[in-house]
Amino acid sequence: MSNEVVNLHQDIIDRCIGGSRDAQYELYKLYSKAMYNTCVRMLNDADDADDVLQEAFISAFRNLKSYRGDASFGAWLKRIVVNKCITFIKKNHGLMVPLDERGAEMIEEEQIDYSEVTMSINKIKEGVKQLPDGFRSVLTMYLFEGLDHKEIAEVLGITESTSKSQYLRAKLRLRTLLEDQINYG
Repeated sequence: MSNEVVNLHQDIIDRCIGGSRDAQYELYKLYSKAMYNTCVRMLNDADDADDVLQEAFISAFRNLKSYRGDASFGAWLKRIVVNKCITFIKKNHGLMVPLDERGAEMIEEEQIDYSEVTMSINKIKEGVKQLPDGFRSVLTMYLFEGLDHKEIAEVLGITESTSKSQYLRAKLRLRTLLEDQINYG
């Protein structure tokens, strides 16, 4: 039994490494929409997302020889995209809402039964867009990008407890933003 990753697009990747512009365009077409969506979720701005996506693909193509194939190409590329988004946010907006480390353990998730709550996805997306950059970034990386708090902490250069508290605070803020829009079944 092997843990080897089978990459469906290895032939295109090999041609990219060989310098083929056509192969680069093929790879871009295959992954750009998903990576753009990641950028939009994290940055909350279409123009910024376009810029960061472009930078991420340039970086990926420049560093393609370092892709070892121990993860899928999409996962490798997504890591580059997320890192570029974080760098952009830090550079342009600052990232984290100040947090007293001692208070990180004090935030507890309230137990609520949401089984009869219905809300449109568009309203939720709008609520996420209203979150401060730091909250939105951690929430997006955890819920949508599938990173765990240890990975988020490594990417952002924060502690794991800070990541957890930012996530909980983001959920609480989102809940507050959406409370007026909740429709009970």
